Amino acid sequence: MTATADTRLDLKVGDLVEVRSEAEILATLDENGELESLPFMPEMLRYCGRRLTVYKVAHKTCDTLTGTGMRRMENAVHLGVRCDGSAHDGCQAACLTYWKHAWLRKVDPSDPPATPPAPEPALLPLLTIASRRPPAEDGAERYRCQATELLRAAPTVLPLKQVSQFAEDVRTGNAGVLWTLRGIFVACYNRMQGLSNRFLPERLRIRGGRQWGFLRGTADKTPTVTTGLEPGDTVRIRSREEVAKTLNADLLNRGMGFDGEMARFCGRTAKVARRVDHIIDERTGRMIRMKNPCIVLEGIVCDGAFNVSCPRAITPYWREVWLEKIDPDEAAGVDRPARSLSRSVPG
Repeated sequence: MTATADTRLDLKVGDLVEVRSEAEILATLDENGELESLPFMPEMLRYCGRRLTVYKVAHKTCDTLTGTGMRRMENAVHLGVRCDGSAHDGCQAACLTYWKHAWLRKVDPSDPPATPPAPEPALLPLLTIASRRPPAEDGAERYRCQATELLRAAPTVLPLKQVSQFAEDVRTGNAGVLWTLRGIFVACYNRMQGLSNRFLPERLRIRGGRQWGFLRGTADKTPTVTTGLEPGDTVRIRSREEVAKTLNADLLNRGMGFDGEMARFCGRTAKVARRVDHIIDERTGRMIRMKNPCIVLEGIVCDGAFNVSCPRAITPYWREVWLEKIDPDEAAGVDRPARSLSRSVPG
C-alpha cells in the first residue's frame, strides 16, 4: 500500500509497525518537512526501515505551551523512541517522538523484513533546514521541532465532556478501565477546585482549593542543593513533606515546577539517567541554558495518572534538592541512616 497524507491505520498498543523508506516519507511531506503541521525530524531518519512496537496511540496530547488542557492529535502514535537532539544542537529534552500513520506500515511478526531502503538524498537537507526558525531579533538561533509546533499539529482542544477520548484510551490499550475512571474522577475534581478558587471564599474551599495531589509549597525562599549526582548514581526521591519545604506557593523551586504526577514517586528509589543543562524552550524555540542542571531518572516518566491518561510520557526534571543519594545496597533493602538536606542555601 502506498502511503498518503490521509493514511489511517487501526493501530493499538503492542502492534508491530515498520517505518517507511525515506522516499516514501518524503512523498508525504510539504515544503516545510511537515505532514498535517507535524515535522518529521532529522533524528527520526535512523529508524527508516526498522520495525518498532506501538508504545501508545497518540490520539491526544497535553498542551505544555499554553495550558489549554488536552488537545486532539490525528493519525499518530508513539513508538517508544525519543529524540536525541542531534539535529537540534544537542537538546536534552528527550521528547517521545510522534509518528504519523502515513510514515508507517503495519506488519505481522512472521513477515520477513523488507529490504533496507535506499537513502533519499533530498530528505536530510530539507529536514535540516526545516529544523530552524528565523533567528531572534538579538541574533540568537531558534529551533523547530515536534514540541515547538505541537499546537499547530494538534489545533483542537479536547474538552473533558468528550467522553469518546476515554473509550479510545481503553480501546487502543493506552489505559485500563480502572485507570481511566480514576483519571476522569481526578479531572472532574480539579475542574471543581478551579471553579471554587474563582467563586468561593477560601474558608469554603475543599483542602484550600488545591489540585489533586494536594501539594502546598511552604518556602519563602526556595533552597538549592549541589550533590554532584552523576549517571548511574542511586537516589531516593524525598518525601512529600521534605519536597514541600523546597517549593514556593506556586509549587516552584527557582522556576522549576513540582506537581502531583511527580509526587506519586516520592519515596521511590531510581538511578540517575542523565544531567540536563540545556533544552529548547517550546514557546520561543530558543535554547535554554540552565544555571543549575536538573536530573532525569531512569524509568520514571509522567504516566498521565492525574492528567486524563495523556500518552506523551514526558520525563520529569528533578532538582537535586528533591533527591537523596543512597548506597545501592540501601535501595535493595539494607537499612542505612537517613541523610539530611545538607549544603542547602537560599535560591
